[in-house]
Amino acid sequence: MESEKSNYGAIMVYFTKPSWAFLVLLFTVIAILSLQISPKAIILPFPLFPVPGSSELDFESDFDPGSCVTTFGELPERKHVMSLKDFGGVGDGKTSNSAAFRKALDYMQRFSEKGGAQLNVPQGKWLTGSFNLTSNFTLFLEQGAVILGSQDPEEWPIVEPLPSYGRGRERLGGRHISLIHGDGLTNVVITGNNGTIDGQGRIWWELWWNRTLNHTRGHLVELMNSRNILISNLTFRNSPFWTIHPVYCSNVVVKGMTILAPLNAPNTDGIDPDSSTNVCIEDCYIESGDDLVAIKSGWDQYGIKMARPSSNIKVRRISGTTPTCSGVGIGSEMSGGIFNVTIENMHVWNSAAGVRIKTDKGRGGYIANITIRNIMMERVKIPIRLSRGSNDHPDGRWDPKAIPKIRGIFISNIVSLNSTKAPVLAGIRGASFEGLCFKNVTLLGLSPNEAWHCEFVSGCTNAVFPLPCPHLQNNGSSTCCS
Repeated sequence: MESEKSNYGAIMVYFTKPSWAFLVLLFTVIAILSLQISPKAIILPFPLFPVPGSSELDFESDFDPGSCVTTFGELPERKHVMSLKDFGGVGDGKTSNSAAFRKALDYMQRFSEKGGAQLNVPQGKWLTGSFNLTSNFTLFLEQGAVILGSQDPEEWPIVEPLPSYGRGRERLGGRHISLIHGDGLTNVVITGNNGTIDGQGRIWWELWWNRTLNHTRGHLVELMNSRNILISNLTFRNSPFWTIHPVYCSNVVVKGMTILAPLNAPNTDGIDPDSSTNVCIEDCYIESGDDLVAIKSGWDQYGIKMARPSSNIKVRRISGTTPTCSGVGIGSEMSGGIFNVTIENMHVWNSAAGVRIKTDKGRGGYIANITIRNIMMERVKIPIRLSRGSNDHPDGRWDPKAIPKIRGIFISNIVSLNSTKAPVLAGIRGASFEGLCFKNVTLLGLSPNEAWHCEFVSGCTNAVFPLPCPHLQNNGSSTCCS
């Protein structure tokens, strides 16, 4: 409980305007001290989340308080609004509400084409197993409302594995369904007045730690094959596995979320868009035992066969910590391809890595046109890491000749304080890891003998301290930083 109280203070500190003002000032000073060559502008080819087209760095627009949520217009007003209590719900934290949630959703489904429906969850603690959402629907948690995930694994039924994974991510065969689930939906909102969804994941973490897990753990929220999704203004905590997992989705906004898990809770990623397009993640605070945000697109031969990329993704104004993983990870499941991603205005501290691109032989696929800019790191072990050697495959049928390709990674305006190690850029022999551009990167606190580690990569740099590896210097690719 003491750590939770301290977490609240951290949340309040890092979302105040002075914090971002400090970042603006710091980046401005670095820009003045550095030789200025304007970064290559990356324009996302869709109107949902435009990127300024100016070749000059515009701090005012980069730190613009605007929101991707405006793409939704005003939140939809559902014509049919009911309370969970109308369906027999009891908010005492002990009585199971699985039947009440399922009854409510079964009833409200009939209004999908008749003005939509909204289910209000009142103040109280509402214990439940998994339930499925419906289209044209809003799940609204009132202030003081807490949805508690059942600690009975039978209330998290086994479902088919994702086709782009071929099996459960952790175990062969099927996987446990998420606590809140939806498949093939349109126009879904999960929001409220800062209510909470608590997965009570410890029983699942213990199964993992004790090696007694029979099927892959369920997510807190997973939406599949769905479009026009908004998740906002709630606290999610203690997910058994990845917290928010939109997969095969489009037009997804996750905004103003607080996501918390113990820092040793295994694989409790914050937000993982997977084989999804037109995704915006902004203004979130995350503490977890894995990546704060991880962008994925399928696993080895199954992801290659499905060929469903993640694309047109914007991640901005995210703050948080993860002692074992990264602020933002791309991969390692990236076999369907990942392209057109902008990551900006982040603050990461006390973490293993700031930004990490993960892949390996057998993955195939590609990662291209990635812009990472305006990142502040404090006490981050490895600020920038491109790594191979994930060395995990779904089964023995993976193809060692399926080599990933990485091209067009633009990293600029990075400040890392009290760094432990210099960047690690470890490509794969025979693979194409090229067009890596670093500009205005300052890593402070390294020991004098700490040097960049680079293998099988190429690119260029401008105004980088300490001096980068020769792979990124004077290689005839200077235009990548212009």
